[in-house]
Amino acid sequence: MQPKIMMKKKSISASKASLVLFLCQMISALDVPLDLSQPPTITQQSPKDYIVDPRENIVIQCEAKGKPPPSFSWTRNGTHFDIDKDTQVTMKPNSGTLVINIMNGGKAEAYEGVYQCTARNERGAAISNNIVIRPSRSPLWTKEKLEPNQVREGDSLVLHCRPPVGLPPPIIFWMDNAFQRLPQSERVSQGLNGDLYFSNVQPEDTREDYICYARFNHTQTIQQKQPISVKVFSMDSLNDTIAANLSETDIYGAKPVMERQPVLLTPTGSTSTKVELRGNVLLLECIAAGLPTPVIRWIKEGGELPANRTFFENFKKTLKIIDVSEADSGNYKCIARNILGSAHHVISVTVKAAPYWITAPRNLVLSPGEDGTLICRANGNPKPNISWLANGVPIAIAPEDPSRKVDGDTIIFSHVQERSSAVYQCNASNEYGYLLANAFVNVLAEPPRILTPPNKLYQVIADSPALLDCAYFGSPKPEIEWFKGVKGSILRGNEYIFHDNGTLEIPVAQKDSTGTYTCVARNELGKIQNEVQLEVKDPTMIIKQPEYKVIQRYGQVSFECIIKHDSTLLPTVIWLKDNDELPDDERFLVGKDNLTIMNVTDKDDGTYTCIVNTTLDSVSASAVLTVVARPNPPFDLELTGQLERSVELSWIPGDENNSPITNFVIEYEDGLHEPGVWHYQTEVPGTQTTVQLKLSPYVSYSFRVIAVNEIGRSQPSEPSEQYLTKSANPDENPSNVQGIGSEPDNLVITWESLKGFQSNGPGLQYKVSWRQKDVDDEWTSVIVANVSKYIVSGTPTFVPYEIKVQALNDLGYAPEPSEVIGHSGEDLPMVAPGNVQVHVINSTLAKVHWDPVPLKTVRGHLQGYKVYYWKVQSLSRRSRRHVEKKILTFRGNKTFGMLPGLEPYSSYKLNVRVVNGKGEGPASPDKVFKTPEGVPSSPSFLKITNPTLDSLTLEWGSPTRPNGVLTSYILKFQPINNTHELGPLVEIRIPANESSLILKNLNYSTRYKFYFNAQTSVGSGSQITEEAVTVMDEAMASRQVDIATQGWFIGLMCAVALLILILLIVCFIRRNKGGKYPVKEKEDAHADPEIQPMKEDDGTFGEYRLFSFVSSAPF
Repeated sequence: MQPKIMMKKKSISASKASLVLFLCQMISALDVPLDLSQPPTITQQSPKDYIVDPRENIVIQCEAKGKPPPSFSWTRNGTHFDIDKDTQVTMKPNSGTLVINIMNGGKAEAYEGVYQCTARNERGAAISNNIVIRPSRSPLWTKEKLEPNQVREGDSLVLHCRPPVGLPPPIIFWMDNAFQRLPQSERVSQGLNGDLYFSNVQPEDTREDYICYARFNHTQTIQQKQPISVKVFSMDSLNDTIAANLSETDIYGAKPVMERQPVLLTPTGSTSTKVELRGNVLLLECIAAGLPTPVIRWIKEGGELPANRTFFENFKKTLKIIDVSEADSGNYKCIARNILGSAHHVISVTVKAAPYWITAPRNLVLSPGEDGTLICRANGNPKPNISWLANGVPIAIAPEDPSRKVDGDTIIFSHVQERSSAVYQCNASNEYGYLLANAFVNVLAEPPRILTPPNKLYQVIADSPALLDCAYFGSPKPEIEWFKGVKGSILRGNEYIFHDNGTLEIPVAQKDSTGTYTCVARNELGKIQNEVQLEVKDPTMIIKQPEYKVIQRYGQVSFECIIKHDSTLLPTVIWLKDNDELPDDERFLVGKDNLTIMNVTDKDDGTYTCIVNTTLDSVSASAVLTVVARPNPPFDLELTGQLERSVELSWIPGDENNSPITNFVIEYEDGLHEPGVWHYQTEVPGTQTTVQLKLSPYVSYSFRVIAVNEIGRSQPSEPSEQYLTKSANPDENPSNVQGIGSEPDNLVITWESLKGFQSNGPGLQYKVSWRQKDVDDEWTSVIVANVSKYIVSGTPTFVPYEIKVQALNDLGYAPEPSEVIGHSGEDLPMVAPGNVQVHVINSTLAKVHWDPVPLKTVRGHLQGYKVYYWKVQSLSRRSRRHVEKKILTFRGNKTFGMLPGLEPYSSYKLNVRVVNGKGEGPASPDKVFKTPEGVPSSPSFLKITNPTLDSLTLEWGSPTRPNGVLTSYILKFQPINNTHELGPLVEIRIPANESSLILKNLNYSTRYKFYFNAQTSVGSGSQITEEAVTVMDEAMASRQVDIATQGWFIGLMCAVALLILILLIVCFIRRNKGGKYPVKEKEDAHADPEIQPMKEDDGTFGEYRLFSFVSSAPF
């Protein structure tokens, strides 16, 4: 899903608001202050076509202003309306509005007519539009005798409404006796004239309560036509009785329902015309009969239907174009089409226009001696006539004014005087309507006035326009100048815009635009100035906007809204959901700069908007919250197209909860065999809502559907209706048929029983058949039920049998089953393998061979051979020990194998046995073999004792595993100097029967490393190493034991141990940093002499000299 983040910003002083303000000021600048003389101006009046409720008082509005206040009079139908003579009519005080009292006995019909109001004072007279007063009407339906409509299935039908003529026209709709609207579709729909059209009737259209209603909104009444009866006859079901009661005319001939190509019901013919007025809504309609129901399409000949103004209604039978203009004139074609053909109709549309303004006359304020013009320009189709009136009187018969000259749609004034003040009316009219505008000429001599309050404060946001008012009045019209500051220079240049109404516009106000501005207005009669203040503020910004969120149901979500604003402005933050207030719910927590929603539910889905308002600007940012969850379960499961082995299942998906459904899982329940247990049937993609299901006979099916999306699986739908399929012979036989004897004289036949729905009918049984293979025997059969095993007794031992198991039920047998081969029971093998031979490969590995036994003597399935072998004794020690037999199994008919893991120089025995499913056969005679010598293990120990100035005593133990006859011991040793370098290596061969040796002529106070191993005739075994040190002098040697028992020596040893611990910690730290350390050097110095050591930097750890020897693990 793509993220949806929206941000909006607006400012009270921004361009749109400023433009509105500016336009308002331009209009107000033409207004004469009310303390000055001025002709009347109509400010409020009733609409031209005024339909009134006859049950209520009639109020005809006429309000006007002027100086002095105007007086009012009325005409009715072109003649003076004397209000004082009619007690039912009053005029409101200080107003021209009439109130006609209908509720106290007056009749609205008596006051129908055309009314016009005149407002008059000493400077002129203004007149209102002609106001046509008409009371609304809602007449009753005329009574008529309605004959029942009897129509054949597939034919077209029109039910006429013909509502009474009301004022205004009523709204038509069709309902039944239960006041429920009748359903409409492409086939059945209501026309613009209120009639109900059937493109073709179906049996379900039969009913006796087709009722047309007319609603008169003005009087809030509804009129009802008598019910209309429709009876649709299906020729397939038309019986003789009905046919006898119907005439041939009634049923249009007893022909079967036949498809028909389209025919237009309305409009009739091939062409028609339509006239519509500019600005109105154009409605064109085409309704067609036909079977199948025709589809309507609209085109404009020689052009395109206007984009953004074209709409299709009533199942595309109505073309609607709003706000039509002359460019929409032309030929519009509707085409009705079905599979049999098409019909069309062309409507020629002409757009006419009532008069509309191009330039309406505007009030003129002139000083004596000035010139001016009133312009009245209008357009229409046909082009309107322009006529002028002066103070409500046609200008041709009005009093003469030498300063006035009429030139068509313009009145030119020259050198006006105060007596030239008057109100002029311009009337533009054609056959479709008229326009009437009042515009006065007011001749005044007035010095400038500034109407904007002094020192008015304007506050705007930086980088937005600033509009500083200087509303003024004067006659002659004053000139306006602006200054920055009290004594600043006059403002000029492209950075300012000076409007005609006096407003100064700074298109892009900056912080340095702040200050005092002075407006000066002057004309020949005087001069005046005014100061205003401007403050420019920093804009409000959302620096951390809310972000698009997807959350699972019942989770928690938070939106951030962090703002930055001008320090002098106080912001308020409001959160909206879908442009409305947040729900009144304690789950919504509004913080200083965030909104948190706890325990999110589906109804929380939507757009959340953070709005920050100050007195000058407003910013907002929005983000969408999408709440996802497992889909709702499907519903309205329906089974159609039921056949013996298939059915179509359809359903309506539940709400996907904002996570698209990926697939539907269909499950079934067998109410006959396994009620309450649901099984997987199939699954389909999430875009599919129908599936053809394969069925088995004799199953009571119910289906349910589960929807799946990324969040999980929905709850199962409600089960469908049950569908019991007919019984049939079984389609399949039992599977996994086997024949395996459990005893030497039987055959156990087993199979997997059919499931309940596989039985295809009642009375499920199994026919079990067998016969000995390769013997010309007949099949032996037995029929069993409710079991999956049958035992055949008295069979020969391990012979092959042909076996088959066939299903059957009360309707018959399943297809012929395939045969399987089984065997009767096994017995132990009869003979042992012969000719067992052993080939010793080396001291630990031997290979054994044997001859296979005859298959007939195996008396079962040959599974392989087992070799039993064990060590009798070691040839070097002649000692006996507990015999541990080992077993190796060789699968199949293999006749040799390898015996690994033997001990050198040992005596072994083995035998071989054949194995079948029953067990092992007799063992072959034991075969004896010996392994040759190998290299010995390392000596069991090496001790170095009695150190002197120049000698050491070595003691050792013989190898635990000599693996042969020992021939000698090899001793190697070499000195280690203070730099951990190894000296020359000395080697000594020692007889095998020795267990100690005194080494003499050694250097005093020297560390030696010893390497010791044993040998057989095969070679040397693993070595063991030790280290020892000769003493410094004899006295030390004699006191060695005594010193070790002294307290000071024990204390010294503890101190040394602590020092070693500290050094080890330091070495560990250095090692982690990648450096070398002496302990590693010493380990390298003590390496195997066979490996050439690498010399390290000199260094000695004296603690090694405190020990008489150091033991290391054997190699």
